[in-house]
Amino acid sequence: MRQVSRRLTVVWAICLLAAPASAQPMAAALPQNQVQLSASASVDVLQDLLTITMNTVRDGPDPAAVQNQLKQALEAALTEARKAAAPGQLDVRTGNFSLYPRYGRDGKPTGWQGSTELVLEGRDFSRISAAAGKIQTLTMGGVSFGLSREQRAKSENEAQSMAIERFKARGNDIARGFGFTGYALREVSVSANDQGFVPRPRVMAMAAKAVSSDEAVPVEAGKSTVTVTVSGSVQLK
Repeated sequence: MRQVSRRLTVVWAICLLAAPASAQPMAAALPQNQVQLSASASVDVLQDLLTITMNTVRDGPDPAAVQNQLKQALEAALTEARKAAAPGQLDVRTGNFSLYPRYGRDGKPTGWQGSTELVLEGRDFSRISAAAGKIQTLTMGGVSFGLSREQRAKSENEAQSMAIERFKARGNDIARGFGFTGYALREVSVSANDQGFVPRPRVMAMAAKAVSSDEAVPVEAGKSTVTVTVSGSVQLK
């Protein structure tokens, strides 16, 4: 079972708004006894989504021939990848497909070059890496990790609950500190983001070379930090 570590970071920004004693009559309408608060909570969670991108490049004097070579390479890779496909565990989709002319130093066309791409993505790392190792018509183009929709939502909910509780507790502390009995929430906003760590170096080394037959691609996930920030203003009362 993957262990999830939690790191809570709380940042407070407090600003008491009050009209100066010398304010003109128009300033009397300005908000009184309002406090701006901001609380952030972070959760470190293991990345559970793997994306492997495989591609190939072909070139030649005839654009139709180059395109046909790319199609054959992609179709063969799709046939192999679909054998292991499973919804959510290994999803297969095509990526970029391009064909464009190449030019010499004199500005004249010298031939055609094209590329095609296949993307393997899902939560079953072993299944994905094994499928990538069996594909012979494409080579490794990139490896990345992230959070699945379910994992991100779960982490955001957890961080959000912590941030809200700290926001509420700090609001009460500030109210009592200024001699008030409590506060009323005026407005609030909630935002979330996650930052992922880069893949391990051995994974990146594999990305630049082909994989021999039936050799699974070695992969190792890192962690993402999901941060939720709750900010807003309260009316002391």
